[in-house]
Amino acid sequence: MNILILNGSPRANGSTAAMVQAFVRGAREAGHEVTVIPVGRKKIAGCLGCEYCHTKGNGRCIQKDDEEEVYAALENAEMLVLASPVYYYTLSAQLQAALHRTYAVKIPKSVRQTALLLSSGSPGVYEPSIKQYQLSVVDYYEVKDMGVMTVNEKDNRVEDNLEAIREFGRSM
Repeated sequence: MNILILNGSPRANGSTAAMVQAFVRGAREAGHEVTVIPVGRKKIAGCLGCEYCHTKGNGRCIQKDDEEEVYAALENAEMLVLASPVYYYTLSAQLQAALHRTYAVKIPKSVRQTALLLSSGSPGVYEPSIKQYQLSVVDYYEVKDMGVMTVNEKDNRVEDNLEAIREFGRSM
């Protein structure tokens, strides 16, 4: 299976990155192809709501930035994994911008499964992010939710949690 991971963290070596690395190891051990795009460190502007993509653009956004890499990877992705730190109870702004811009392609044609990886400095802050994921990705794309994994600052670097995330990647 071809898995695309959008990492919404701006930190290259933070907690979200550790979760992504563990998931990638497990998924590759299971024989899957995995592409990671660190959208949190890319230049991706928010959606303008101009409708160019659905009128003159034939499914392409008028803005030419790093979202082009996301569009290209989505064409072949069978599974989409979103990874994000939780900021103010929601997905990172960088990941949200990348997701909003997928409006241009409407629903990715080959994506059949999704998963969510969330990290936070505090426990108990995940519900709004999970709800957003369920409504704007799982329900809207009409795909199978393969699960949600969360870690907080107190336990996100503990090997037991990273092993559980590796196993999650292996189980795809």
